[in-house]
Amino acid sequence: MSSHNNSRGPRKITLPGIHDAASEASGRGQTAYVRLSASRLVALLIATLAAALGIAIGSFDFSGLVVLLAFVVAALAELALIRFQPERDWYAGRAVAESTKTLAWRFAVQGEPFGPTLTEQEAEALLRTRVSEVLQRGKDRINVGPGDAVLTESMLDLRRSPFSERRDAYLEQRTEEQRAWYSSNARKNEVRATAWRYALLLGELLAIVAAALSLGRDEPFDFAGIVAAFVAGGAAWLAIKQHSQLTSAYRVAAGELAVQADVLRGVSAEDWPQAVADAEEAISREHTMWLATRGEEPLPPPHMSKA
Repeated sequence: MSSHNNSRGPRKITLPGIHDAASEASGRGQTAYVRLSASRLVALLIATLAAALGIAIGSFDFSGLVVLLAFVVAALAELALIRFQPERDWYAGRAVAESTKTLAWRFAVQGEPFGPTLTEQEAEALLRTRVSEVLQRGKDRINVGPGDAVLTESMLDLRRSPFSERRDAYLEQRTEEQRAWYSSNARKNEVRATAWRYALLLGELLAIVAAALSLGRDEPFDFAGIVAAFVAGGAAWLAIKQHSQLTSAYRVAAGELAVQADVLRGVSAEDWPQAVADAEEAISREHTMWLATRGEEPLPPPHMSKA
């Protein structure tokens, strides 16, 4: 039976419904937050451009109308950010999703605090307690639908499997998959950060040239001021996306997971529960850093929660 399972490769668990609901809520919140922030920035840049150009059609102040409408759009976007607080869905959703995911994997492969010293019933009860504590962070922002909210059959199946199967599944489907994700996204964010920084540098050089050319001349509009406004907008957008910070955090996490994967391959069954806990800590550190950059308190790790 074991050789048959190995021929199919390590099994991947189905994560509980709370994880999926939290991940969806986080995605919706992130999309709304980014779109509203982008709308506000673009509207302000359009207002700056229209005011600088000063276009009139006959006696009608066309630029004044554009400025008015742009400021209305910016104000509405700001009002929506204040009213709906989509960043709360984003942050709380990711916190719950990441914490539920680590609990699911710890349970499924008998990692601490769900080690082999607990009976299956004790481990299930502890899992429900931990997930309930995690859900307190975003229970008012997350809509959990029908299905296996806390415990899935695949999690139980893997937990009941021999040590070698649990080890292989955890290494390939959790540690290596997560490390590949971190490495890939670190490269993507590095490319984006570099592209944005060169774009900002180009804008600053254009502003210098425009300012130098306009010295002592009566220009019809302030081209240097327009470029400066766009550079400021680009810098604000870069601060929202945090490409450089994400690159560093993902690289650190990928490196730590590479070390943990090497440890996990040679660990004994007796040391396995703690080794899994250490690997999950390496993953959670990236999320903790991500929350800290946004002024959010991270959820306590599983072994720090109240029983």
